[in-house]
Order: sequence, then C-alpha cells, then structure tokens
Amino acid sequence: MSFGGDDEYGHARSGRQGTRTRLPETESGAARSAPMRPGRNVLMVVGVVMLLIGAIAVATRAGDDDGRGGEGREQAQPTAPTGVKPVGSGADGIPSGFARTEQGAQSAAANYAVALGGDGMYDADRRARIVDAVYSPKVAAKRRDDINEVYSDSGFLGRIGLTQDGSAPRGMTFVSRVSPVGTNALEFNGRNAKVEVWYSTLFGLAGKDSENPVTEAWYTNTFDLEWVDGDWKIVDFKQVDGPAPVGRDQRASSADEMADAVERFGGFTYAR
Repeated sequence: MSFGGDDEYGHARSGRQGTRTRLPETESGAARSAPMRPGRNVLMVVGVVMLLIGAIAVATRAGDDDGRGGEGREQAQPTAPTGVKPVGSGADGIPSGFARTEQGAQSAAANYAVALGGDGMYDADRRARIVDAVYSPKVAAKRRDDINEVYSDSGFLGRIGLTQDGSAPRGMTFVSRVSPVGTNALEFNGRNAKVEVWYSTLFGLAGKDSENPVTEAWYTNTFDLEWVDGDWKIVDFKQVDGPAPVGRDQRASSADEMADAVERFGGFTYAR
C-alpha cells in the first residue's frame, strides 16, 4: 500500500518530491538494500492460484472416494430409510398400507376422516368403494346399508340443496371437504387402536343463487380401528362438535371465489 505519493516500496514517484527514507548503513558503510515485498497485484494472483489448487484437490478427493469414504473418516450420508412402508393409494385415491404403529394408526384415522367427509360420499358408486376401503370387512356390509340410507334420503339431500342423485344443481359447486388439524392416540396395542381426529370442514353449495353457502365447522371424531389384512380399518367411530376457534373478522369470499378455490386446490393425504 502507498501513502503520500510513495510507491509500493517506499520510494518517491518520479516527478514528485517526497521524503526519502534513509536506510541504516551496514558495517561496511554501504546502505542496506530495501527488502523486496510483493505488491498487491502479486499477492492477489498468488491467492487466486492457491484457491484453485485447493478446489482441485477437494474435487479430486471427492471423485476418488466415490461416496464411500476413506478408512477412518466418516462421510455425510443421505437420509436413510426408516424401514416403514410408505403409504400407498387405494380406491378413489384413499391412502392404504399404513404402518402397524401408533403413528400409523393416527395417519389412517386422519385419512379416513377425509374420505368419509368428502363429496365422494354423495355418489352411490364412490360411496360403496370408500366404505369398503376404510371399514373392517366384518362391519363394512352393515355400515354400507346404514350409510346408504342416510345419503340417499331425499329429505336430507333436499335440505342441503342437492338433487335426488346427490349432485349439485346446474351452475352450483358442491363443497364437502375435511381438513385434519391434529390426531391423538387414546389406546394402542398393535391389534387395536382408538384415535381422535380433530378437524375442520367446508360444507355447502357455492353459487350465486345458493341458499346453502359454504360454511366452516369444527368436529372431533374418535375412531376405533383394528389391524386386519395388513392395514388399519375402522370398526366404529363417534363424532362430537368442536373444539371450535373464535372466528376472525375476515371478509367472506364470493361464491365464484369459493367455487374457483375448490376446483383449483386439491386435498392432501395425511401421514406422520
């Protein structure tokens, strides 16, 4: 670095007057030569070269190791699989193949709540497939009859604004969607489980002339599950209201906005 017009070696630049530094004399009386120090440009070049050499060395070691690591040296490894079978997809996209663990039972209960609270339950063919997918075989037939009696009731369908075949009137979008917030295992022994699922629902008809606009509600289902044929299945469940949070002072979306959101945003599968 230079100060007061001197160059990098402390000498005055040509054409300028400056204070010269007198070097101490040697024993022979001759002036000692100024120590040669590399300039800034030289230091920068050397630094870049050293960085390149270091990078090449690292790359070479990585190529030689081929991800196996040298003797006595630990290598970072990718996330190892846990051994728990990933959740697959069964009838009507309903997840299946849950782990035989407490968390697997909770995941099954959450996904079954979504299936039983969805709009598929209002279509006769889809309803039959859903019931067979989520219920234990020993109770599925009885549950199917009970559920069909409710979902095919003309008075019930009329009250919620649907036609006799369970479809939405022309120009309307039917919304029935469950969003689990959390689960809790009350009991678990590997063969049976009792799991609570707390969730919110969106339910109603989105449309300009709808008399049943889409509203939100909160419920808790308690599922009795059993392990059968390599998966968790429902034996029975009960539903209670809430817990429901205090509603915010938030502008309600228009019917068109709600219908568009339902068409654009798909639902989730739930796992832990």
